[in-house]
Amino acid sequence: MFDTAQQVYEHLLSRAPENKMEPRMQPMRDIMSLLGEPQTSAPVIHLTGTNGKTTTARIIEQVLIAHGLRTGRYTSPHLTKVTERISIDGQPVDDDTFVRIFNEIAPLLEIVDAQLEAEGEQKLTYFETVTALGFAIFADAPVDVMVLEVGLGGITDATNVADAQVSVVTPIAVDHAELLGDTPGEIAVEKAGIIKDHGYLISAAQDPEAAQVLLEAARAKHANFKFENIEFGVTHRSVAVGGQQVSIQGLAADYNNMFLPLHGAHQVQNLAVAIAALEAFMGGGDQPLNQDILQDGLAQVTSPGRLELLRTNPSLVVDAAHNPHGIEATASTIRETFNFSALGLVVGILDDKDALGVLNALFDHFGDDVEHLAITKSNSPRAISPEDLTEIALDAGWDEDHIFTTDSVVDAIGWAVRGVREQDSQIQDAGRTLMAGTGGAGVLVTGSITLVGQVRDLLGTDATATDATVEIDDHDDLSAFFADEDQEDDDES
Repeated sequence: MFDTAQQVYEHLLSRAPENKMEPRMQPMRDIMSLLGEPQTSAPVIHLTGTNGKTTTARIIEQVLIAHGLRTGRYTSPHLTKVTERISIDGQPVDDDTFVRIFNEIAPLLEIVDAQLEAEGEQKLTYFETVTALGFAIFADAPVDVMVLEVGLGGITDATNVADAQVSVVTPIAVDHAELLGDTPGEIAVEKAGIIKDHGYLISAAQDPEAAQVLLEAARAKHANFKFENIEFGVTHRSVAVGGQQVSIQGLAADYNNMFLPLHGAHQVQNLAVAIAALEAFMGGGDQPLNQDILQDGLAQVTSPGRLELLRTNPSLVVDAAHNPHGIEATASTIRETFNFSALGLVVGILDDKDALGVLNALFDHFGDDVEHLAITKSNSPRAISPEDLTEIALDAGWDEDHIFTTDSVVDAIGWAVRGVREQDSQIQDAGRTLMAGTGGAGVLVTGSITLVGQVRDLLGTDATATDATVEIDDHDDLSAFFADEDQEDDDES
């Protein structure tokens, strides 16, 4: 028996990690059977894809809540705490419920573990166990709708024991190539595994090869299918304070002049996919959503760790982009929305990612402008060492004189902050702008969701606060780097 969520988490960490997911389904079917098939306790919207899954799931969730439905959202990975993966009505499951349900299902998990070990197989993995726990928590609540994000691929992902009424595929790009394939088409074969017989497929705009795979899979399953830019899509967007003003052509209606409190063209694409999925789920694609209720839901949408402004003076933006496709979207939004006059980068990448591709993409967009690139590592055991990542950065074309290499995330951010402040001051004194921007100095932390999560954790539980005077309780006071400059002058005098 476990007493705290931390103890449960430590137990989960003793199992095979997420990057060692097993391509199998029978263990999940076995534990679902022992648990009484909790994956069937509510209808399901199931999401896969390479980028945008979590944000799309969060948009869907908030609109369902605005309609008065109780939701269970399952997403991964988490930023700071494992309970974030299992959300009820938009909030992480409380620790007491997390521990109580795990203790209830633990004896059944042990039965499946014993069967697997007797057959010479690996016992339930971290991801399989958390997925089973999520289904059990949703059934216990109970929820009206489950919004499930695939962990990896689709065909043999643990979440695929659920039969979704609506299957959603966000943009597909190459990621986890060693497991899923080297081309969008090969990866789409895995993603298409979540499409169910006589279900409904909603797909973002895709590479033609990937789109053909999804189309053929939907036809083989006798599923209805709708694709972005054919049956639905974005008709207008413009940058607004705190987000964007957008119009969407849905499956059943047009939704005009809505406010989305997220930044970037890619987030509006996620919104279009989410609206189409909601129309398919709530009215078979034939009934329009109530726009007032839709806007009420959108007003509550957040996307932690995705182009999130955590501090000002200078601006500190974190983004969990971890593949070249994601970096493309991030870079475009940084220029469009934040418009920095001077930018520094803090980058850390995990060893199962395309580090060269990420650093190439960053160099293509910022190499001529960024004079401060801090290479560091998160506290993940899978993080590439800063020394090795620096070598990769040099291969990508970055200037050695512009790179600072350190194991310390705090030191990396401190160096970048000091550098862009000085650079921005020089730019202003010279009457010029390096990036043709007017947004002042900024630092972007990117490359890994584990790095983003660690920075948010260092800045305290209220990581969305932008008050530069906020202090943190950690051993390293990261907030001190963002103190008001006038106050700094007073302190020095």
